[in-house]
Amino acid sequence: MNQAALSAQKSDAVFFYIFGLSVAFLIFITALMIYFVVRYSKKRNPVASQIDGHVGLEVLWTTIPLVLFLTIFYYGWTNFEYMRLAPRDAMAVKVTARQWSWSFQYPNGKQTKVLFAPINKPMKMDVNSVDVVHGFFVPSFRIKVDAVPSRTNTTWFQATKLGSYDIECTVICGVDHSLMLSKVVVVPEDEFKAWYFGGEDAPEPGKAIRANDAHPDLKDLPKGLQILTEKGCTACHSVDGKPKVGPTLKALYGREEQILMAGAMKIIRVDDAYLRRSILKPGEQVVRGYPPAMPQIQLSEQELNEVVGYIKGLN
Repeated sequence: MNQAALSAQKSDAVFFYIFGLSVAFLIFITALMIYFVVRYSKKRNPVASQIDGHVGLEVLWTTIPLVLFLTIFYYGWTNFEYMRLAPRDAMAVKVTARQWSWSFQYPNGKQTKVLFAPINKPMKMDVNSVDVVHGFFVPSFRIKVDAVPSRTNTTWFQATKLGSYDIECTVICGVDHSLMLSKVVVVPEDEFKAWYFGGEDAPEPGKAIRANDAHPDLKDLPKGLQILTEKGCTACHSVDGKPKVGPTLKALYGREEQILMAGAMKIIRVDDAYLRRSILKPGEQVVRGYPPAMPQIQLSEQELNEVVGYIKGLN
């Protein structure tokens, strides 16, 4: 499996150490068994003899496994401690899990559905959940931590390779658990800084990297649905009327909705302007009965028009 972070190298070192010891002892014990079967067979020893024991051997086969188990514990514990204690200069990102999506909030307030990380820079993950227990797992980084309601668990990584890496949920968290996927997109540091310090209109980094991740089946979908799927919107909003975390997009256009806006409840009719505001600035108008959980996403004007047009056609 790909080693794309320092944590992967540390974790794999412990694994191969234990694996190597296991293989060595398997060969050693198997060889001893074969030797004793041949050496002390009935043919060679027709009369059984009584063995009273050997203190030296008993001390040896007790001491050697004890020392080996202690080295395994020490090696595993020190690497576990290393992976849990983030460096002081690590950027702290708030990771929020919910049925059935991930969102990432950076220190400057930016929120994304995909985690962006600069290469060779430490990133600290402060992980929590707003509903049930989830599991934040990045296989290529060998990091895994539970996302628990009302509690923050931490882990960190320092990516060493550019690319896009899967984020998975390791806890069966509901009917759409299998759809709770995201990505870590590792980009050059200057590209990350341009996006991070570039304001709301700055283009998201790693566009070329993410283009290689496009699912082959997406090309057969309408353009608006492709964009919604790629941005992770369909994890919370269905297009067929099925209830999810957010309102369904089916028959949404033209419908009256109760929304909380500027601290007051209002009734509005869903039109183009409402859809555009909801997509670009979701925190400004929250539909009654749903949590204010939608992160801000970045779309070009063309992408925004495609999405709005697609939603209008779902009536």
